[in-house]
Amino acid sequence: MAEIVILLAIKKIGIALAKGAADQASVQFAKYGAQLLELQDSMGRVARELRVMHDVLCQMDIRNRSNQIYEGWLEEVRKVAHVMEDMVDEYLYLVGREHEIGFYFFLKKGFKKPRSLLCLNQIALRVKEMEKDLSHLSETKNRWVPMINNGDSSNLSYIVKRSQELANISRSLDEEDLVGVDKNREKLEQWLGGDDQECSVVALLGMGGLGKTALAASVYKKEREKFQCYAWVSISQTYSREDVLRNMIKQLFKDTASVLSSTLAMDIMSLEETLKKYLEQRKYFIILDDVWDPEAFDDLSRMFIHNDKGSRVMLTTREARVAALASRGRILTLEALQEDKA
Repeated sequence: MAEIVILLAIKKIGIALAKGAADQASVQFAKYGAQLLELQDSMGRVARELRVMHDVLCQMDIRNRSNQIYEGWLEEVRKVAHVMEDMVDEYLYLVGREHEIGFYFFLKKGFKKPRSLLCLNQIALRVKEMEKDLSHLSETKNRWVPMINNGDSSNLSYIVKRSQELANISRSLDEEDLVGVDKNREKLEQWLGGDDQECSVVALLGMGGLGKTALAASVYKKEREKFQCYAWVSISQTYSREDVLRNMIKQLFKDTASVLSSTLAMDIMSLEETLKKYLEQRKYFIILDDVWDPEAFDDLSRMFIHNDKGSRVMLTTREARVAALASRGRILTLEALQEDKA
């Protein structure tokens, strides 16, 4: 899920540097033209660095993701992306707060109102710090983090394909451009929330390129904190059950280092029992992205405990026979624009 966090930060930077926001900033901060230009240049450099890191992450073999050095590096990248996202929120709120677009803009685009307003100078200094941190992380990766890949061509082809699809999310996340996105998001949020305590499966169905993953990522980011634990995993057509299990455990267990270290030598059966035991008493939210085969979902769904805690599983798929495995009335189908409405 780190790839999505980075893409969200890149997307927000893109909006901050777009013509509308840039023109508004140049008017509001006319007396500070040089400082504003330097801040915008710095944001652009951060966005470019994040894009490179995103591409690296998408090419990392999943087996390298169990490496402790890699995990530490990845967590630092994730932190920088989150802080950068907050700084862009501060900047955009500062730019728009005295104008008609301010409140509406934040509601429509899903930006957070900053808890404490920073001045332009403070934001510029923090962005500079983020730029230095990313530069340091790039150097650290080159020195210490093992690189791709161990010759698994089938896994690599899937990683490259998903890299391209995830890159498209940076464009899709501008939700005004997605057809019916507000209605679709509201429907998903309604299904994920509510008072229904039974564990339910939600399916997001649609052909490639309609923004399934982008919509799921938007909902995931907003709704996940309502659950005790959560995870996002992508499922290839030739997925490894063990890799998926380990990936889920790492995300769901969060910072439980002792538990994570104890799973390193476990076989598949032990991993499955560990996961089931952990989920048994918790309200969890798991997204299975890009599921191609009903048998794959049947295989993976055995790991999920139906514990009457209000847990939710969401899957994205382009296959109707996979979506049919969702709970009754829990299939959301994304449709392509008709030609006369495009």
